[in-house]
Amino acid sequence: MDLWLIPALPLIGVVLNLTFGKLWGRNGTAVVACSVVGVAFIWAVRAVMQLTQMASEQPMVEEVLFTWLPAGNFQIDVAFLLDPLSSVMVLVVTGVSFLIHVYSIGYMHHDAGFKRFFLYLNLFVGMMLILVLGNSYALAFIGWEGVGLCSYLLIGFWYEDKVNSDAGKKAFIVNRIGDLGFILAMLLLFRELGTLNFQEVFTRAEATFTLHDPRVFWITLLIFVGAVGKSAQIPLFVWLPDAMAGPTPVSALIHAATMVTAGVYMVARSSVLYMLSPTTMMIVASIGALTALVAATIAVTQNDIKKVLAYSTVSQLGYMFLAVGVGAFGAGVFHLMTHAFFKGLLFLGAGSVMHAMGDEQDMRKMGDLGRHLPATFLTMFAATLAISGVPLFAGFFSKDQILWAAFSGEHGHIALWAVGFLGAGLTAFYMFRLLFMTFVAPSNLSEEQRQKVHESPRVMTLPLMVLGVLSVIGGYIGVPEFLGGANRFIHFLDPVFNLAGHGGAHHDEVVMEWLLTGLSTVMVFGAIGLSYLCYVKNPDIPKNIAARLTGLYTLLLNKYYFDELYNAVIVQPLMQFSNWLWKVVDALGIDGAANGIAALAQSTGRRLRLVQTGYVQSYALSVIIGAVLIVGYWLFA
Repeated sequence: MDLWLIPALPLIGVVLNLTFGKLWGRNGTAVVACSVVGVAFIWAVRAVMQLTQMASEQPMVEEVLFTWLPAGNFQIDVAFLLDPLSSVMVLVVTGVSFLIHVYSIGYMHHDAGFKRFFLYLNLFVGMMLILVLGNSYALAFIGWEGVGLCSYLLIGFWYEDKVNSDAGKKAFIVNRIGDLGFILAMLLLFRELGTLNFQEVFTRAEATFTLHDPRVFWITLLIFVGAVGKSAQIPLFVWLPDAMAGPTPVSALIHAATMVTAGVYMVARSSVLYMLSPTTMMIVASIGALTALVAATIAVTQNDIKKVLAYSTVSQLGYMFLAVGVGAFGAGVFHLMTHAFFKGLLFLGAGSVMHAMGDEQDMRKMGDLGRHLPATFLTMFAATLAISGVPLFAGFFSKDQILWAAFSGEHGHIALWAVGFLGAGLTAFYMFRLLFMTFVAPSNLSEEQRQKVHESPRVMTLPLMVLGVLSVIGGYIGVPEFLGGANRFIHFLDPVFNLAGHGGAHHDEVVMEWLLTGLSTVMVFGAIGLSYLCYVKNPDIPKNIAARLTGLYTLLLNKYYFDELYNAVIVQPLMQFSNWLWKVVDALGIDGAANGIAALAQSTGRRLRLVQTGYVQSYALSVIIGAVLIVGYWLFA
């Protein structure tokens, strides 16, 4: 299959544009950058088709290129693994990334950093592909760190602006906290199992660990710490909203196809370990549910179109962790896939709006853009229906399976379902709030803006249309059995998760599943209607509610003061401690000691040089005096 070509192609694009970019200019750079990702997608499709044709209960291909780290019995290879899970990931990463690359040609056309942007974009995709195709925790960690580096470069792409550079640093530093957990997990795995190869780890784990083994608890908890950082869960979610400082295609790439999905993937990949630690699974599910609800409440009050989408991503990632936490690993990956379609579209659509509005991001200054941007409006409408969980759209099928698993799964609980259910209603409300304020509500544009507003060029709208179609039909590959489907997507992943005693939802209680689905559907349509009432029919309602609930509104508007809390409890004390180390330990202690020794030597030298007069008579007198003293000592001592 030559799996190595899939991650290698984007990296080859980096080398080609870095070497010859000046020769073939902007157009050549864009063509090369898009082509290598497009070919990687085609190659991935070819590899996945070959995998599906394998006559095996557990289809899997592992290709070893060379040995990377040999150390006695321990060995890490540069090798790539293709199985149903990595198949889904590699198709999502290459397919959605290709569309974002094409879109970026139009969006970044006039930017001075055009060539540098595509270099970073190719590198980002290449690193993500190493992460999802690597056959070991060690090789996946190379991609894990690579996407962290690329996020820093792309979030702070316009580094001349301090806000942007600070956002890049924030993402990098917060992720280092999570990465420490991942490193410790790998060290524990090596100590207990003697390997980091995925297949060997899972085989040995089942023979070495027992259910509720404290060793596997700490390993899985530390892996989850890494996932919390990469996938922006409470308490390490604060970097993701600030990541909006980068160009909008970067936001789409991070939120839809690359970095934030890495944590969900790693937990799903480690399903065998997690099923041995129900305690960790409950922690994962609880953090996921809490994050989904908290981020959704914040999104309700935000007015920046990209910030709304950012908190929406945090919330949807919470749903994915809720799924894997209750053992519905397939449902979590299913939502990861459908989310890539509609969230990629929503961010690219937001970029199209900003392109038309001269980079304006405040939704309060928009309105009635549907008439001016018909393609953007219709595609974003489809994505909004999908993320809201409206029946027959992609998000409906994946989110419904998560909620059902949270309610009825072996590791589920009615409280987890209730939080997810409430979050679903909030999602429909704030997403239609975004849609209505931007495209439907009365216009707040100035006359000059009305004259300048225009639909984006075809190179930007075509990716929107493709993602719009996927947002509509992308869920039909996983229609659940109670709706008459075969749930093909979940069954495709079964060979991976059956190793863990796949704990997904039970579909024998058909009546209850219909009831809960109907209940969530009523909730969604009720939330849409309430949003229409508040932001189209009577826009004074939200203002009156905010005036009456000033404290709550301020709390949500300021994002529960998480940043302020971290700044007061962690950042400022660390800065004060660092200043103390600088001024006392470094300047007074270390520098003082070094400078003191130098000053002593200098002072001693100044005094000793007084005897160096340059007169021979003085030296002769000194010799005579010395001789007399020596003779006197020997005579009278």
